[in-house]
Order: sequence, then C-alpha cells, then structure tokens
Amino acid sequence: MTSCERNRKTTERTRLLAERRGASPAPLTSVVVSAVADFGVAPGQTVCAYLAVGGEPGSVEMLDALRSAGYRVLLPIVVGAAPLDWAEYDGSLRPGPYGLREPAGAALGPSAIGSAALVLVPALAVDHRGVRLGRGGGHYDRSLPMARCPLVAVVRESEFVPSLPREEHDVLMDAVLTPSGLVRLPL
Repeated sequence: MTSCERNRKTTERTRLLAERRGASPAPLTSVVVSAVADFGVAPGQTVCAYLAVGGEPGSVEMLDALRSAGYRVLLPIVVGAAPLDWAEYDGSLRPGPYGLREPAGAALGPSAIGSAALVLVPALAVDHRGVRLGRGGGHYDRSLPMARCPLVAVVRESEFVPSLPREEHDVLMDAVLTPSGLVRLPL
C-alpha cells in the first residue's frame, strides 16, 4: 500500500468518525434477524456480533433480538493487541477495557469465532468489493482469518461506498448490512 493510500485510509477514518458523532442511532433490530436467516443460519447456531459504541449501527436490542430468535450470540472481549477473545452474551454486560462493555460470561478463547455460522463485523465503511475500513486497532484483522463462515459488515447507508484502499491483511466481507437491509458482496 502506498503512502497516498494510507493517507486516504486515515482521512476516511477521521471523516467517518466525525460524521458518526452527530448521527442518529441505528439500532438495526428490525433487519438483523432476517439478515442472519438469509444466510441459512438456524436457531441454535452461533452468531458472533458486537456491542455498538461511538455511533456504530447496532444496539443491545439488536443482540437481544438475535437471542430471542434462538441464536447463540458471542461478543468480543478485547485482550491487548492479541486477537479478540469471545464470550457468550446472556443479556448481562460488565465494564471492559477502553471504556467498553463486554459479556459477563466466561471467556471462550480467540478460536471461538471459528464456531460461528455468521459474524456481524463492525465497520466504519465497506466498499462494493467487500473491503472493510475499521477503527485501525487491528483486533478484527487478527480475528477474522479464524472465522469459517460468512462475514457481514454493519454500517450506515452513507458508509457503504464504491471504493476503499485495501491492505494485504484486509479480510473481504461477504455482505453488508445497513438499516435498509442486506447486500451480498462483491457487487
């Protein structure tokens, strides 16, 4: 990746984070269960999700809707610079590092993502090829290669863009979920 592309990535991140600060909530409760079912994920199977922070689309209600539909929901636990750890979400949360909340259940280890039938991935943006722009910490970059299932980036409508710079370590998304619904990728 050239320095020009790296600069573009940084500029996009800064712009998108600023836009999210003033954005209305996007709970996704009404579209998430149908999006998961569109991939043939059956009740009882595992969905890795996330707890929305800092204007990210999603909500606790989204997680509760998945649980109510019968899915086992795993949420990430941030452990330093390592891949994400995972724990089952049973409706209870506790304080975690960096001011985040995390599931109160026992940690299952980074490889737990491999048991998922679908992973809902937070993103600042995703492009038509499936390139995802994250917050830049690399936690998902280190974790997603362990997944053996469809990866669905979750963004607002305006964050589904034609093109983003891609680095070698970037894992492509199989679909994008916006408040309007699911779009399979690449276009």
